[in-house]
Amino acid sequence: MNLRLCGAALMSAAILPISLYAEAPFTFESTPGKLPKAVVPLSYDIQLKPNIEKLTFTGSETVVLDVRKPAKTITLNVNTMTIASAKLLGANGKIEQDARVTIDPKEETATLTFDKEIRPGQHQISVEFAGKINEAPKGLYYTRYQVEGSRAKKLMLGTDMEPSDARRMFPCWDEPSFRAKFRLTATVPENFTAVSNMPIERETKTSAGKEVRFADTPPMSSYLIVFCAGELDAIYGEADGVKISVVTTKGKAETGRYALESAEKILKYYNEYFGEKYPLPKLDLIAVLSGNFGAMENWGGITFDESILLFDPAKSSELTKQNIFAVIAHEMAHQWFGDLVTMAWWDNLWLNEGFATWMENKAVAAWKPEWNLNLDDVRETGSALNVDSLQNTRPVHQPVETPAQIQELFDGIAYGKAAAVLRMLEAYLGAENFRAGVNAYLKQHAYANATADDFWSALAAVSKKPVDRVMPTFVKQPGAPMVFLKAKCAGNSATITLWQKRYFYDRALFNSGSNPELWQVPVCMKEGPSPTSAKAQDKCELLTKKEESFVLPGCAPWVLANAGAAGYYRSGYDPEMMRAMAHDVQHDLTPAERIMLLSDAWASVRVGQQQIGDYLALAEGLRADRNRAVMAQLTNQLEYIGEYLVTDGDRESYQLWVRRLLAPIAKELGWQPRAGDSDELKSLRARVMHTLGYTGRDPDVLIEARKLTEQAFESPTSVDRTIAATALSLAAMNGDASLYDRIFDHLKKASTPEVYYLYLQTLSRFSDPKLLQRTLEYALTPSVRSQDALGIISRVMENPAGARLAWDFVRSHWPEIEKIGTGFMSGEVVEATGAFCDAGLGEEVKDFFSSHKVPTAERTLKQSLERMNYCVDLKSQQGSKLASWLEQHGASAGE
Repeated sequence: MNLRLCGAALMSAAILPISLYAEAPFTFESTPGKLPKAVVPLSYDIQLKPNIEKLTFTGSETVVLDVRKPAKTITLNVNTMTIASAKLLGANGKIEQDARVTIDPKEETATLTFDKEIRPGQHQISVEFAGKINEAPKGLYYTRYQVEGSRAKKLMLGTDMEPSDARRMFPCWDEPSFRAKFRLTATVPENFTAVSNMPIERETKTSAGKEVRFADTPPMSSYLIVFCAGELDAIYGEADGVKISVVTTKGKAETGRYALESAEKILKYYNEYFGEKYPLPKLDLIAVLSGNFGAMENWGGITFDESILLFDPAKSSELTKQNIFAVIAHEMAHQWFGDLVTMAWWDNLWLNEGFATWMENKAVAAWKPEWNLNLDDVRETGSALNVDSLQNTRPVHQPVETPAQIQELFDGIAYGKAAAVLRMLEAYLGAENFRAGVNAYLKQHAYANATADDFWSALAAVSKKPVDRVMPTFVKQPGAPMVFLKAKCAGNSATITLWQKRYFYDRALFNSGSNPELWQVPVCMKEGPSPTSAKAQDKCELLTKKEESFVLPGCAPWVLANAGAAGYYRSGYDPEMMRAMAHDVQHDLTPAERIMLLSDAWASVRVGQQQIGDYLALAEGLRADRNRAVMAQLTNQLEYIGEYLVTDGDRESYQLWVRRLLAPIAKELGWQPRAGDSDELKSLRARVMHTLGYTGRDPDVLIEARKLTEQAFESPTSVDRTIAATALSLAAMNGDASLYDRIFDHLKKASTPEVYYLYLQTLSRFSDPKLLQRTLEYALTPSVRSQDALGIISRVMENPAGARLAWDFVRSHWPEIEKIGTGFMSGEVVEATGAFCDAGLGEEVKDFFSSHKVPTAERTLKQSLERMNYCVDLKSQQGSKLASWLEQHGASAGE
């Protein structure tokens, strides 16, 4: 269905005023933040001198200021730094006044106090400072790595400034609305290569090594500064006149060849899509060994953990290839949406992250449409709706003040929900109208800051549609609606009644009649085949009230409430209509619609609107499906049911049902790759194998997994990398100490990041408590990087065989865990507790974190406790119904 055809119906609908949600366009003076707006930096000239032996640095800076009001104090940000001196300079560079410096560690500020008042106009300050090079990826940090084939260890410097860590490397106005030019000069060892946002202007030998001076940046926010240095290699390319490079540690540059090719294609695509050429002379993709969970979009110098940038065709899987392209596309989208135009304050972080998440698969689809990542977008919409089903979700636009509050915004709402809402908006406006609005927004606010209201206004002006009224209902209030659909036939037409209410996992809240939220929902309906029409019919309307009725030209047994699966809402149906759709699901719904229907059906089961047997019947209707994304959606849910809802008494029956359901596709696919297999088919094979082995406990599959594991040990390249990880995980599930030791040995010898993480993650998949205990203890050794340690512990917590063991380990080792848990990492262990489905463990988690606070994970803790409670509730309400359904249907599932 082409949703661009729905515009007339949507425009004609009544619009309710939503002045409550109005947001003013950006003005610098009204931007949130703690720093005074009377003194504004225009440019920084920074001299940085890292000492890699002592892991400290010293530096100085000259900052050109616009003083807008008479002032005797200047306040800027510092964190874990000292300031040796600060002076006010005249236009000729001579000292006019010394400042008294007062540092407030809690507020992360330094206040410079002068005896004489500073008059309005341009002035300069000179500051000398010092600090430490961090081990954790915050501000300026270091990482040590071992050179392959040698015991020698090398050191590399890197930076990660987002959201509030530039203040750890130099004193600055570390809030996004304070855009300024930056000129960086760094002194590094002579054998080091240094990289920053802009090209090198000159290098000069010194007694300490060499001084590297970089060109001035355009005006930008402080969190976009980058500086990396070490014994580096690079490969080079070009696109539309822009020099592109992939920078790695020595000896690895050629594994960046695929990333370079990807970046060249993406840059050309974005130059055309945005209508604004990439504005810098170069773009570096920098592989670092201690990235902060992925990548960072520093303008002109994007940093990536090397595991998501480097690709070895002989050792890497196609899934890794897809992931590399998508991550590069995400970070490069930020070069426009986030860097060229920056959100005015962190409450609009989603303008950066949501847009880049939405945009990344645009680039993928333009180059590799056969990857079908548009279907993964639909699955991500379902994941975002899951987060929004919690009472402790948050609105997309979230007021924040402190660095800890800002850090917690980097979540599934800023990325997943925001992207899903933008996908719905594009479908509502039509792709060309949406693109024209985006381009108008970028032109209007280039090299400046903007708010969501600026974005909506640009889209509304271009499309002539009430974007500024519809979108705030999805951005300014938490949660998401469930749109219920009821059809009543009369002759050759049907009256469709739609009504909306906020969806909660909490059944009491969901069934409450007091939910005040109201959304303006673009609803596109799809009527199934009927006696008067053999083809499904589509119609789009804008639902602006709690309940409205519409007429469809036909009378079919079912009507889908989210045609095209572009809407950000749940859909609710009565059991009879759901059963009718289950009968036709395979041939009358698109893959995207099948994915969303599976997600919506399970949401109905969770709140008792549907029975679990209806969901399993829907699953049976998809036994002939061979779409990778549809089967991933289905099998993930089947694994959840097997892990949490099946009792020991029913387990064998459920396993048999799963095996019979998936046996036909397993037989058709086989376990060995065939010539001409597509990436989609390889992924499908791995997905089916995992569910058959993990949930179905299929003995033949488990034997095959162990065979493939042995084969991979002996000859890694002889096993398809897509299925190797699945086979290894299944082998570990029943593995003994001998297998554990072999995996550990391969881990230590891993030659690529992908192979390393494959074996590292497998250590958490064993079932033997003694082996899992070894994994937990290994996580806290110096052999494991700090950003990897909590991931290992969290995976053991999420393993049902290790939940209790890992939770006890966390409590007994909390001081060590707390020490390495910074930034994004600090909430990972807290989030992992959400995998528990035990009321007793839930109480322990609540009690423990009430006295062991994690400031960056306060909302995460509440959400984890909710997930535990809802899992326990779901098991109590659906467990017996599952048992009854299995008794009646389990034996006949495959017949």
